[in-house]
Amino acid sequence: MENLGRMSLTDFKTHPKFPLVLVLDSVRSGLNVGSIFRTADAFALEKILLCGITAQPPHREILKTALGSTDSVDWEYFPKATDAVQALKNAGYEVFAIEQTNQKTWLQDFSPKKENRCAFVLGNEVEGVDNETLALCDGVLEIPQFGTKHSLNVAVAAGIAVWEFVRKTGNS
Repeated sequence: MENLGRMSLTDFKTHPKFPLVLVLDSVRSGLNVGSIFRTADAFALEKILLCGITAQPPHREILKTALGSTDSVDWEYFPKATDAVQALKNAGYEVFAIEQTNQKTWLQDFSPKKENRCAFVLGNEVEGVDNETLALCDGVLEIPQFGTKHSLNVAVAAGIAVWEFVRKTGNS
């Protein structure tokens, strides 16, 4: 790890974070949750909000894919995603669902404001983001897809959306 120039857990905790929070709305697979924790660590995100049926650390499936990132990434649990989204909005965050809807902005056309803090809501692997939660969001971002399935694994979608946010804001 020293050869890779990785910072220690203590240094990571005090290192500036990208102004992005991920909200997991009833993500049922602990393996997906763990993968999203690793993405949040890799991009030094503020935190993850786990909601509804989303598993919480130290769930064994999360730990299997998180590889220690549950220790580095701050997280909170909310019984309802709507409460998490409302708390973020009350704290001044712009909240966007990563979802497929008729009223959307293509992810590549999204222009986050560097001075704003954002949150991305990612939904259940089958049902997506709950409609009540979707209604509270400031907008919907859709990742273009060109194959036959027209859906991405939630952890893959999280990685793509986070990378696009980090690429466009460039602040850390």
